[in-house]
Amino acid sequence: MILKILKQDLLKKKIIKWTARLLALGLLLFSLPFYFGYGNPVPFLNPDYSFLDNLWLLIFPLVFISLALGWKYEKLAGILLIMSISTGLLATLIIENEFIFEMMIPLFIGILYLITAFNNNN
Repeated sequence: MILKILKQDLLKKKIIKWTARLLALGLLLFSLPFYFGYGNPVPFLNPDYSFLDNLWLLIFPLVFISLALGWKYEKLAGILLIMSISTGLLATLIIENEFIFEMMIPLFIGILYLITAFNNNN
């Protein structure tokens, strides 16, 4: 009975871990071409970019690095993802009164990374 419960718990942890990893890999493969296709992905060099454009150009490299880091360092990646995306979402909400629902995907991955990290500590 106890062994069965432990196996189920281990299976749930593995599912969460690999869901986060596969979503991160898919998001990286899908979004990197868009980032580099934006033109000049270096923030603050183009005077035509708004403050929000420049902010997101700062955030996206952090997101990409965090998505890749999560394969080894789940806690660090989760914290970086949640902090950077929350900053961008909050700034966009305050300045443009809009909410970017697409950014909930990497935010969700960050939450899964943190769940994985804290499950591994127990």
